[in-house]
Amino acid sequence: MTDPGTLDEVHRRYERERLKRLRPDGNDQYIAAEGVFSHYVDDPYMPRVNREPMVESPTDAVDVAFIGGGFAGLLTGAALRQAGVERVRLIDKGGDVGGTWYWNRYPGAMCDTASLIYLPLLEGTGDLLSEKYTRGPDILEHCRRIARHFDLYRDAVFSSEVTGLTWDDADRQWVIATNRGDRLRARHVCVGTGPLHKAKLPGIPGIEEFAGHSFHTSRWDYDYTGGDSDGSVMTGLANRRVGIIGTGATAVQCIPHLARSAGELFVFQRTPSSIDVRANRTLDYDELTPKMGPGWQRRWLENFTILQTGGIADEDLVMDGWTDISQRIRDRVLANPERGFGPEAMLAAYHESDDEKMEEIRARVDSIVDDPATADALKPWYRQLCKRPCFHDEYLDSFNRSNVHLIDTDGRGVEHITEGGVMVGDVEFELDCIIYASGFEVGTDFQRRWGFDPAGRGGQLLSDAWADGMSTLHGMHVHGFPNMFVIGPSQAANLISNIPHNLVEAGRTVASIIAEAERRRAETVEVTAEAERDWVALLESGGRTFGGDSSCTPGYYNNEGRPIEGADRRGMLGYPSGPVEYFRYIEAWRESGEFAGLVFD
Repeated sequence: MTDPGTLDEVHRRYERERLKRLRPDGNDQYIAAEGVFSHYVDDPYMPRVNREPMVESPTDAVDVAFIGGGFAGLLTGAALRQAGVERVRLIDKGGDVGGTWYWNRYPGAMCDTASLIYLPLLEGTGDLLSEKYTRGPDILEHCRRIARHFDLYRDAVFSSEVTGLTWDDADRQWVIATNRGDRLRARHVCVGTGPLHKAKLPGIPGIEEFAGHSFHTSRWDYDYTGGDSDGSVMTGLANRRVGIIGTGATAVQCIPHLARSAGELFVFQRTPSSIDVRANRTLDYDELTPKMGPGWQRRWLENFTILQTGGIADEDLVMDGWTDISQRIRDRVLANPERGFGPEAMLAAYHESDDEKMEEIRARVDSIVDDPATADALKPWYRQLCKRPCFHDEYLDSFNRSNVHLIDTDGRGVEHITEGGVMVGDVEFELDCIIYASGFEVGTDFQRRWGFDPAGRGGQLLSDAWADGMSTLHGMHVHGFPNMFVIGPSQAANLISNIPHNLVEAGRTVASIIAEAERRRAETVEVTAEAERDWVALLESGGRTFGGDSSCTPGYYNNEGRPIEGADRRGMLGYPSGPVEYFRYIEAWRESGEFAGLVFD
């Protein structure tokens, strides 16, 4: 372990590197892919077919409409089917189900959480995975398998973006407007658009001037690059100078493929990612079968969540980078009982474990990258959980290729885009193609990310109801918005290392509530104002949030390095006792049959 004097210098460097990257504009440094930039989010995978608008009468209403066709919609739809709810409609702007995995078809796309816990409903849909970390095309196919298995294609509406959501109090239904002129009706509506779905672009001066080819990673242009999402060589790039802006989780996965295909590849880096070992491998079912059996996936989910959040389990079933981080912390706490087991002891153990881990990650860069200057530029100088941890076995090796050039901007980022390329300092890099690996909007107003602002009882807008910040029961129910369910991790478990686990539990909860409404013949289900207030007060008293560490280097995990305060902080709150206890709580809440806090009318 590094001696304390050296560690002090490491921590001082963390602060120096953070200060380089702080910007007064925060999230405003990015621009939405709208207006003159709207072509960046056109669907390249499914041609839009002209059709007549669907205008439904009150008698045509489906039981449940779900806005979003990703895992949230698929898991809730599956749970509703299992509960006997028949008319379920998925609505998605994409041309098929899949959500994130419909859009993210860039070469190398892969889940960075172990596939046996990341892919939901493996048990019962007849799927056996081949690798510990599943590739994007296989995840998309699994999404389609779920939709087929539970007959969710039947009433689905694709290539249609929701633009309005209005409660009709006379008929006690939601009216859903789309950009196709549709007016669809549903007794209940769920909003599950996902936390990372609205592509953003860097607000670099001159971005509209570039005369070459450009696209966002979530809309990969294989017509230009050649190749496919299975990883075939992109022959269209063989003689081209390609630049990629961004070195986050997406770039880490696609850069090795670009390195093999491009004539020259220029990687423009503002902040290096931490790259830990992935160690992907073929799954050995002779070894795994004794650990499976009926109900195996739920046990694995619970085991991962316990270990990843610092709990103790007899065995680590998943054994990945996430559980390694947490087990290091836990082992340090147990090894130093004289410190006690309170928050201060946990924080000390976290800092010590993180110091050890980040030293390993920086040493790994030196062991792989040949050029010392390039290796130094690729070393992350921040705590691992300041940014999304990355796990990859080929990314660092890419920088040993003679056609790959790391353009480190020392925290400043690209300064200007010209007609012919990219400016960093006084140097212009001429390019044929720019690929934006700039990610998705996080921390912007919900109505900007959703694309609509629901109007509830009496025409009240959700933006007005949430003027002082997000306010719900269980992150799901909003007073004044009957029969509406918001699906996501916020104000609930807030488990970010394995988002589908949040969605599995949310789907079961929605299905149990709607089935209960059917049993009671209730036309509406709504949270009381008191129950909503009490839930938010509970969350605020615990103070457990995602992000907001202003000592971190800037990124989407921490609001670009700016403190998260007031109304914005409410949307980051999670159950005070953590994800494990939240999942236990919500299961007991729904299985009690009382549905405390809700009124069935």
